[in-house]
This record gives sequence, C-alpha cells and structure tokens, in this order.
Amino acid sequence: MYIILAIMSAVFAALTSILAKIGIDGVNSNLATAIRTFVVLLMSWGMVFITNSFSGIHNIGRKSWIFLILSGLATGASWLCYYAALKYGDASKVVPIDKMSVVLTLILAFVFLGEDFTIKSLIGCILIGAGTLIMVI
Repeated sequence: MYIILAIMSAVFAALTSILAKIGIDGVNSNLATAIRTFVVLLMSWGMVFITNSFSGIHNIGRKSWIFLILSGLATGASWLCYYAALKYGDASKVVPIDKMSVVLTLILAFVFLGEDFTIKSLIGCILIGAGTLIMVI
C-alpha cells in the first residue's frame, strides 16, 4: 500500500510544481505560499474530521508535539523558499534542485535516525546528485 501512496504523492507533487509555476505569475511568492498553505490546512483538517481522527489529539505526547511543530516550521521554510525559487526560475530547474531533499533525507536518516545507509543508498545518492547537476546545468 505504501508504494501506491508514494506514487500518488509523486504524481501530486509533480502537479503541484506545474500548477504553482502557472499560478505564481504576477503574485508575490509569500502570498502564493500562504494561499497554498490555507488550502492544505483546510484539506488536512477536513481529512481529520472525515476520518474521525480528532480524538487522538489528546494522546499526542510532548516529544511528538515538539517534533511535529518543528516539522511544520521546516515545511513552511521549504515552501517559502520553493515558491520564491519558482517565481524566479524555470520549474524544470527548480524542481530537480528541490528534489535533492531525497539525498539529504537519506543522509539525515542515517545520522539522526540510525537507518541503514547501504552501498545501494550511496549509489542512488550519487546518481540523484549527478542527475540533478545534468538537469540544471
């Protein structure tokens, strides 16, 4: 199931990039990010209520709250930078650079989460990095 969801995530992320590039024309990038965030907020809380998940909010521990808030701050910073980059650059160049987050995530998961970093991971990181350079140069 996670593979299907991950593929759907990739499809929606690709659509997001194209729709954002079209929509940001003539719009301040911070305002565009705020509009996008508002829509995401409505969708997220809508799903919480549709799936009757709200009762779980009382069971969230302090550590989870802290890291979810930090994740939200990182998401906000990422989106603000992403929209500003899309405002001034071609989507075909901005998106591959943004997707370098895959390499950074693998490294951070190894360092902070103790996840495996195998030879396969290393080769994948090198290929993603090389592919990104080829696409943006």
